[in-house]
Amino acid sequence: MATPQKIRCVVKKITDHGDHVYTVDLTPERPLPKFKPGQFLHLTLDDYDPSGFWPESRVFSIASSPDNRNILKISYSVRGRYTNRMENELNEGQKVWVKMPYGDFVIRDANNVVLLAGGTGITAFIAFIAGQTAISHNRVFLAYGARKPELFLFKDAIDVKASNGNGFHALYFVETDERSNLNDATHSRAAECLTGCLSLEDIWSRLENPREATYYIAGPPAMIRSLTCKLLTQKIRSEQIKIDAWE
Repeated sequence: MATPQKIRCVVKKITDHGDHVYTVDLTPERPLPKFKPGQFLHLTLDDYDPSGFWPESRVFSIASSPDNRNILKISYSVRGRYTNRMENELNEGQKVWVKMPYGDFVIRDANNVVLLAGGTGITAFIAFIAGQTAISHNRVFLAYGARKPELFLFKDAIDVKASNGNGFHALYFVETDERSNLNDATHSRAAECLTGCLSLEDIWSRLENPREATYYIAGPPAMIRSLTCKLLTQKIRSEQIKIDAWE
């Protein structure tokens, strides 16, 4: 793993998805250190003196590609004091500091993996998904749940990969019955959408050799606990279940 570095960045763009969910594009002042899809960074809103201590910060999965070391992308939902500060204080053009990379939530064997994402948990997977190509020959199944259709982050990029016929499949779960908002031409070719929370029963029936897969879970703690418990009851071994548990 690369040695973590502290890098000053400029907030290039803030996208408001509604319901207090945001995506932030950062431009680093120098090229980023090498990192792997699934790793995370620390971001601080406070001034940092490189000769002093690192200030209070929060961790976020890196949603941008490791192939482009001149941009950083994170997404967050307002859930507590620090993300409330971000919503109120973060502005385009502002300078912030990050330190990265951290974490070992890295997909090491994509021959048969199932990605289970809830809300902004998709950010732990999006760099890996973006790296899937028509010649990858991997078997990757993504199940992605959100409260509303507009909160499916990076949906366009996911649909492109799902429509390429490269062994990548996607299944959406939307908690509100608003599936019609997703039924544009691109989506109807790319992935199916179900109403309700992420359901292992619905996912299981769509998997090829589900007991041989490795499961990666990222999302709210309650979702992680519930899906982990259900996978264990399906005789999935604990070593087949990987959890993005830094939150």
